[in-house]
Amino acid sequence: MPLARARNAVIVGAAGRDFHNFNVSFRNNPSYNVVAFTAAQIPLIEHREYPADLAGHLYPNGIPIYSEELLAHLIKKFSVDDVFFSYSDISYKSLMTLASIAMSAGAAFHFLGPNDTMLESKLPIIAVVASRSGAGKSSVSRKVVDVTKAFALKPAIVRHPMPYGDLNDAVQVFRTKADLEKHHATIEEREEYEQHLDRGDTVLAGVDYQQVLDAAEKESDIIVWDGGNNDFPFYRATITITVVDPLRSGHETEYYPGGVNIRMSDAIVVNKCNVASEEQIKKSVNIYRELNSKAPIFRVKSIATIDSAELLRNKRVLVVEDGPTTTHGGLAEGVGASAARAAGAVLIDPKKYAVGTIAEAFRNYKHIGSVLPALGYSDKQIKDLEQSIQNVNCDAVVLGTPADLRRLIKIKKPVYRVRFEISDISKPGLEGFLRDRIQGIMKRATK
Repeated sequence: MPLARARNAVIVGAAGRDFHNFNVSFRNNPSYNVVAFTAAQIPLIEHREYPADLAGHLYPNGIPIYSEELLAHLIKKFSVDDVFFSYSDISYKSLMTLASIAMSAGAAFHFLGPNDTMLESKLPIIAVVASRSGAGKSSVSRKVVDVTKAFALKPAIVRHPMPYGDLNDAVQVFRTKADLEKHHATIEEREEYEQHLDRGDTVLAGVDYQQVLDAAEKESDIIVWDGGNNDFPFYRATITITVVDPLRSGHETEYYPGGVNIRMSDAIVVNKCNVASEEQIKKSVNIYRELNSKAPIFRVKSIATIDSAELLRNKRVLVVEDGPTTTHGGLAEGVGASAARAAGAVLIDPKKYAVGTIAEAFRNYKHIGSVLPALGYSDKQIKDLEQSIQNVNCDAVVLGTPADLRRLIKIKKPVYRVRFEISDISKPGLEGFLRDRIQGIMKRATK
């Protein structure tokens, strides 16, 4: 009998999960011929190629990346049999609209699940994930790292990928801020890496997460998976912690794959309990408990501080927030705005001052409030961000983003940075849970 032909496939992604899914399920799989990736959600990341060196022997010319808007055209052009959806933080409505587009063009529409894509490690892994972008994973990840260090363990932080530039770096290791320059880290990457580097911790990322895992295992006793968006981990976790945001109560059952994370969690952390109302918190907890009846639920505060906050009273300020949180994350504003108001500052709406790609972001994400998203996926966008900040008629700039933008752009006005950490509302709380579970891990390791 003649061998069946390879099925033509498109991987629908956003520069991250899509490449991982290809690496673990398609790279050396002769049953499929991946004709293209598509890109969405993140601007300026299409029109590239997944490099031949990473794509494997079946793809000597690499794999092209197109805009998601071309999906139906690509299905017809390449006689595509299968479309594999591979990114996160998308509404169920948008997701099923995409499925309808693919199926109406003749292709089947698929998901790859945890058993298809999670890599196994010889080390224990604590994974921190979320229900939505901007829920506050980073502060919870830092708490996890602190607790591992209290047990004299050496953690390696593996960050969910953000390969928005050069795709040839299979593994990136960040030990100092000089490594941010070495790897040409975008603002979005700096938002996630800098806060760990400031504390002397090592962060690993890249494009090939088996190679990233191998590198992490060589220099650590335990791995902390620091998730991206509301994606589920690339690694099989020993402990999975899902951070949820009561300010967006109900989104847990409306945005993929946040509900996956909640259902598979060993612990659920309700963040921002000092900002959300008791009604919002109770409504959210009821949803979490319905999705996962076994995981303990911990409430925490998100405590924000501003450098020299007393100097901001009655000042007219521009607040620059974390980009993904205020764009596809759906929040009108973030921690920067609430901290600035608490300091007595008056927020200036930057929309009329924005230029180029920053102005385009305001047109695309009409929900954004009186804040400026820190978008910097390319040199042009960084220049647009710098000009937009300079244009705003204000007394000072408040950086709600974890990245110190002054390392990339000139800000001529006084700058005040916001820093935030979590605090357990009750004891032993999340920290007590982590201590108990890590003690259990260590006991098993010594047997």
